[in-house]
Amino acid sequence: QVQPVESGGGSVQAGGSLRLSCTASGYGYSSMGWFRQAPGKEREGVAGWDSVGTTTYADSVKGRFIVSRDNAKNTLYLQMNNLEPEDTAIYYCATSPYTRAPEYLLLRDTYNNWGQGTQVTVSS
Repeated sequence: QVQPVESGGGSVQAGGSLRLSCTASGYGYSSMGWFRQAPGKEREGVAGWDSVGTTTYADSVKGRFIVSRDNAKNTLYLQMNNLEPEDTAIYYCATSPYTRAPEYLLLRDTYNNWGQGTQVTVSS
C-alpha cells in the first residue's frame, strides 16, 4: 500500500472550520480513519469510514465533524466545524485493506498504513 498523504491543516479561531484531505493512491482501502494526537497525549481515533458506507465518530466530535470519501479521487475528507481549542493536534490518516465492524474503525490497531500528519491549531 502507498502511504496516505494528508493536507488541509492550519490555524483557525474557535468556532471556525477546516477540511482535511487524505489521498491514498491505489486500491484495497476497505477501512480508513482519522486520528489525532495532541502534545503529551495518546493518539486517538476521531472518525472512521469503511467501503460499505459505515461511518463512526468519537463522542468528542459527533455533530461537528463529518467524514466522507470521494472514490473517484481516492480521497478521504474530514470536514471539521465549530472547532474548539481542544481540537488542536496533529491529525493523521490511516488505511487498512480489511473491512471491520464499526467499533474497530477508531482503534489504532485496525490500521497498518499511516500518513505523516497535518497540524491543526485552534485558538480561543
